[in-house]
Amino acid sequence: MIDPSAAVDPGAELAPDVKVGAFSVIGRDVRIGAGTWIGPHVVIKGPTTIGHDNRIFQFASVGDIPQDKKYEGETTELIIGDRNTIREYCTINRGTRIGQGATVIGNDNWIMAYVHIAHDCLVGDHTVFSNGATLAGHVTVEDYATLGGFTLVHQFCRIGTHAFCGMGTALNRDLPPYVLASGNLAAAHGINKVGLKRHGFGADTIQALHKAYMLLIKTRNRRDDEPFQIEQLASSFPEVARFVDFVNNSPRGVVR
Repeated sequence: MIDPSAAVDPGAELAPDVKVGAFSVIGRDVRIGAGTWIGPHVVIKGPTTIGHDNRIFQFASVGDIPQDKKYEGETTELIIGDRNTIREYCTINRGTRIGQGATVIGNDNWIMAYVHIAHDCLVGDHTVFSNGATLAGHVTVEDYATLGGFTLVHQFCRIGTHAFCGMGTALNRDLPPYVLASGNLAAAHGINKVGLKRHGFGADTIQALHKAYMLLIKTRNRRDDEPFQIEQLASSFPEVARFVDFVNNSPRGVVR
C-alpha cells in the first residue's frame, strides 16, 4: 500500500489499508485512518490527524507550521475528518498558541486545487472550496457553505451555513447563513435560493429567509413593526432564528 519511494516516519501511525503514492513524505506524529488515499508527492507533517476515506492529491502540503510571525515552535495540530477530497497544490496549516491551538476540518468537504486554509481555521462539513479560494487565519466556515474560485477571506471572518460566495469575492466582514455574496469588496445579493432548493429547503422557508434578509440586511429606513416581524419569523422558522442570531451577534459586522 506504500510506494517504495515514499518516506514514512516510524513515528507515524497509518491504518493498514492506507495507500501512499510515490515520493510522498509522511512525518512524525501523523495519524491516518482507514481507506485514505495519499497521492504522489504529498507532504504531511504532524501533529496531524486525518480520518478515514480521505483523498489527498499530488503536491498538497498538509499540516506544516503556520504562516504566522508570532508562531514560536509551540506544539499545535491539524485535525481533518472523514471523506474529504483535497486536490492538487492545496496548503493546510496547523494552528497557533494564540488561536485554539488547532486547525480543524470536518467531514465530506470538497477542496479544489490551490486552496489555502490557514492556521486556526474551523471548517464544518459538506463545504465546497473552488480553485484558489483562500482563508486567512482564524476563519470559520460553517456547514454547506460554498466559496467560488479565488474567494479571499480576511482573518477572523465567519461564513454561515449554506452561504455562497461568487467567483473572486473578497470578504472582510462576516457572511450570514443562507446569503449569496460577490464582489470586491463583497456585497450581499439576496438569499442563496438555488443552493437552498438543491438541499431540500421548502418554498415557505426560503420566502421567510428572504423576508428576514430584506428586513435586517437591505432595509435602509427601519420600520416600527420590524422587531415584531423578525420575532414572528424567527419563532416560526429555526433557519430565520439562526440567521437573526448570526447577524445580531457578529463582532465584525456583516456583508450588506
